[in-house]
Amino acid sequence: MIAFEHVGKRYGGRFEALADINFRVERGEMLFLTGHSGAGKSSLLRLVMRLERPSRGRVLVAGHDLDRLHISQVPYYRRQIGVVFQDHQLLFDRDIFANVALPLTIQGVEPADAARRVRAALDKVGLLHRERALPIELSTGEQQRVGIARAVVNKPALLLADEPTGNLDPQLSADIMRLFEDFNRIGTTVMVASHDLALIARLRHRVLKLRDGRLIGDGEAA
Repeated sequence: MIAFEHVGKRYGGRFEALADINFRVERGEMLFLTGHSGAGKSSLLRLVMRLERPSRGRVLVAGHDLDRLHISQVPYYRRQIGVVFQDHQLLFDRDIFANVALPLTIQGVEPADAARRVRAALDKVGLLHRERALPIELSTGEQQRVGIARAVVNKPALLLADEPTGNLDPQLSADIMRLFEDFNRIGTTVMVASHDLALIARLRHRVLKLRDGRLIGDGEAA
């Protein structure tokens, strides 16, 4: 599903965010990306999202070399990816239904089909009963679950999450991780960047560990 082949990323010609990164992720796999702040986790995810391009090497997703994608193909490529952010990035002037529907609205999905898909996504994260609530009426954990519903409403082949539990207490963090495992069990490839090593160790999935832009570990959490 994902392959990094001798990938490097420099910013401004000086700062080396990633250096000679090599790994492969199989379709349907779930794994974690760990490392200290500034280790290169976000840079790596941005390369997969095609928000950045590598300075050297190749990033392949589903067999496509991302550096060779024409600019007109990038929006279609990104529709295959769901992204969950630490701050969930909800629109606070729209209700939960409208927030989750946003990717479908942008794509011009027929309203009845969009409504069905939005409610299915909300049901999966346990928030169908709050579809008309505003984000400010929800707890932080519920807001994060709305962000997850929005990320999966398109039924993406790949789900990326960048520190999705950074603002949550341990119990809510575990709940969010269980949701990711649920989506993985139905075939979605899931990559989660996280510094919560204790939680990762309990889940026992593959872990890629970065330090100063280099991959220093690849295996199951200890």
